[in-house]
Amino acid sequence: MDDIEAIRQLKARYFRTIDTKDWDGLRRVFADDVVMDTVDAGGDVMTGADDFLDFLQGALADVVSVHHGHTPEIELTSPTTATGIWAMEDMLRWGNGMELHGYGHYHETYEKVDETWRIKTQKLTRLRTDITEPADA
Repeated sequence: MDDIEAIRQLKARYFRTIDTKDWDGLRRVFADDVVMDTVDAGGDVMTGADDFLDFLQGALADVVSVHHGHTPEIELTSPTTATGIWAMEDMLRWGNGMELHGYGHYHETYEKVDETWRIKTQKLTRLRTDITEPADA
């Protein structure tokens, strides 16, 4: 398998494992020192895969999520590094009925260690966010 296809499959695992809440599988897609930047989407910057996973487990505890990635632009920058931009769409539904439907991009860097690609940095930007309040709100 070539490196670009390996990065595509890495991102596919990211989407699948976050939506199925496979936390161990999701942990394996990240470099140990990953930097996750959601400032442009209303969040924070988090450093470290374990801290980020702890945050996600709490934040998504009662959420059903669907994440899709489209039209990847992947560029190999060295034999062990790459960059990528993915158009994304996500839908989240909380237990109280609130829903978020978002559109934007993931801007990422990747590193290859021991022949395995991992997400090194991720910045989420949003173009649009539609929120539906619970029916009884």
